[in-house]
Amino acid sequence: MKKILLIGAEAMPFAATGGLGDVLGSLPLAVSKAGGDEVDVRVVLPLYSAISQEWRDQMTLEIAYEVALSWRRQYCGVYRLCKDGVIYYFIDNEYYYKRDTLYGCFDDGERFAFFCKAAIDMLGMIGFYPDVIHAHDWQAALSLIYLDRKYRQSEGYAHIKTIFTIHNIEYQGKYDFWILGDVFELIENDRSIVEYDGCINLMKGAIVSANLVSTVSPRYAEEICTAEYAHGLHPILTENQEKLCGILNGIDYEYYNPTQDPCIAKNFTWQNLDEKSENKIALQKEVGLHVRPDIPMISVISRLASHKGLDLVSEIVYNVMKDQDVQLVVLGKGESRYESFFMGLQETFPDKVRALITYDRDLSKRIYAASDIFLMPSKSEPCGLSQMIASRYGAIPVTRETGGLYDSIKPYWEENGEIHGNGFTFVNYRSEELREGMLAAIELWRTEEKRISLIKRIMQTDFSWNASAIQYLRMYLSL
Repeated sequence: MKKILLIGAEAMPFAATGGLGDVLGSLPLAVSKAGGDEVDVRVVLPLYSAISQEWRDQMTLEIAYEVALSWRRQYCGVYRLCKDGVIYYFIDNEYYYKRDTLYGCFDDGERFAFFCKAAIDMLGMIGFYPDVIHAHDWQAALSLIYLDRKYRQSEGYAHIKTIFTIHNIEYQGKYDFWILGDVFELIENDRSIVEYDGCINLMKGAIVSANLVSTVSPRYAEEICTAEYAHGLHPILTENQEKLCGILNGIDYEYYNPTQDPCIAKNFTWQNLDEKSENKIALQKEVGLHVRPDIPMISVISRLASHKGLDLVSEIVYNVMKDQDVQLVVLGKGESRYESFFMGLQETFPDKVRALITYDRDLSKRIYAASDIFLMPSKSEPCGLSQMIASRYGAIPVTRETGGLYDSIKPYWEENGEIHGNGFTFVNYRSEELREGMLAAIELWRTEEKRISLIKRIMQTDFSWNASAIQYLRMYLSL
């Protein structure tokens, strides 16, 4: 039996802020199912105060010990919970993790150094030595660095192979060198492992320490070897390109399931699309738009930030709303200029636009189910899950060909009456190309026969974890 330990900062349904949490909530179970009795999959993450009492009541204390990190010795409790055949370990220390937020604290470097050291210490404490450690993003990077620099000579640790997955290369864990020893407990001999561009770079250290490096889509693995996408790390990734690969993420087909989703007004499948329209009517009533099942509803569900393509949207959406008989629903929070822009757009078109400046997971599912067309024109997108969720709920995606969007959404075209592709895409980061994609999607939506054929094709596209889990399993076994 192969033993696999995933280390990451968040996981659904316990505590999550975004895509990383979705992946660590779904991937372990998918790999466990794909591997069957041949794999033992476990996960370790911090015990945040955000984790509800419902889950805490199901945990048992596995072990308690002190973690030595530089001059500090602090309590660490390891709690264990088994869910769907996967064992989860939670690292407890209230000083570090009893916070109102998962990230964004002044001492995040110290918090996640403690987490990584505790996770590696834990293996010896509980007698579980995995064949593969799979660390995710910069918050878990030190676990691989510590393993190589501090633990390889200890019994049980020598054989462990390692994988580091980059979910978003923009966030690399950069710190001044004055905390090398004081916070990270690394010595001068370790300096070359983490040194990059004049500072400590934890992601760089994990890349050079890992046996394999993966990203969350094949296209993103290519893109981050270029200066345009790598946020300065392309020389390191080019040097380590022989151990770099990309695997497209999936989505949780049980959680995102229009046939039985309790959050939406009417459950439906690709075989009864008439019932999908009832979700549009319900959302129109909920947000105060005119009830118009006969016009397309366009949606944006996103963090409101420039790299999500909202600068392109803001350049062309006024004229689209003025000239087209459509509705637009925007859900998200972010940069104040975009929050203000969409609120202003709602004031200009009160019968056509709703700007919902909030984060609400249940509401997002109601919008997905109601939407006819979904916009995701990102400047960069490592994987992207929203385009997959929108497809699952029968919305026609309009996306830019980058990262995981390129790998998951293929352009619509027809030949001899046969439909190909599963959305509308554009190549260059230009608002005019986005406008053309939007108008093409609107025009197709108005042709009922083509609309139904394309939506059925979109909803039957497989974005589950099934294929991805097999690829991850093969990667683990290759080591």
